[in-house]
Amino acid sequence: MKVILLSFLLSITLVSHAHARDITFGIVPQQSAITLANNWGPILKYVSQQSGYNLVFRTAKDIPEFEGRVLTGEYDVAYMNPYHYTVFHQKPGYQAFAKQKDKRIHGILVVKKDASISSLEALDGKRLAFPSPAAFAASVVPRAALKNQGINITPQYVSSHDSVYLNVARDFFIAGGGIERTFNNTDPEVSKQLRVLWKTPGYTPHAFAFHPDLDPQVANAIKAAFLSLNNSEKGQTLLGNISFKGIEPAQNEDWDDVRALNITLLQHLLSD
Repeated sequence: MKVILLSFLLSITLVSHAHARDITFGIVPQQSAITLANNWGPILKYVSQQSGYNLVFRTAKDIPEFEGRVLTGEYDVAYMNPYHYTVFHQKPGYQAFAKQKDKRIHGILVVKKDASISSLEALDGKRLAFPSPAAFAASVVPRAALKNQGINITPQYVSSHDSVYLNVARDFFIAGGGIERTFNNTDPEVSKQLRVLWKTPGYTPHAFAFHPDLDPQVANAIKAAFLSLNNSEKGQTLLGNISFKGIEPAQNEDWDDVRALNITLLQHLLSD
């Protein structure tokens, strides 16, 4: 009896220890840390309860710092932009497991609602605000499109999508880059002062990805928990808070449309 009891207690201890380590979930800082925590915190709590593993919210002060943390594998699970995924799948080897359901990501350029600007040509020679050099739809694609049309602008990087919208609303910049989801989620007092001047073509959206060293059992439980958000009223409400209609399984090849653009902005990170 003592042997059986000891074996039972040992099994309980092993299970407890297996679930004891926090699983860090890193989110690209397109918005302020407070906004991200408010929107994603309840989702991570739900996934933690469903999976049995404690997911802990993490982000960074700006996108370049986030890139550095992903490169060094600081996050067990990460939500990163499409271009980031194509880079960090190569090194350190993050593997996509999900993406926003029925979604193509579009970059946008916003201007003041009452501005007389009606075409991209009006931006020639101007300073424009962008979140960071490698923000895919909010920066890389719009800047490339402007360049291809012979429109010369001076980019200035202001750390987040929310900062872009606020800077344009306050007339510090004539225009700035973002994406539809963050624009729809930003402070209404800011967004009501702005309008979308132009929208990019659509691409595969942000990736939910696992670090290659994450235990497969843990990874499978977390993936199942994220996908289960689709199946309950509570889960749908939580997804609605981040403007998601749902989450669907994903695989590495889903981002081949982004790879086809041959973006090299972060190529130096792979050779270090």
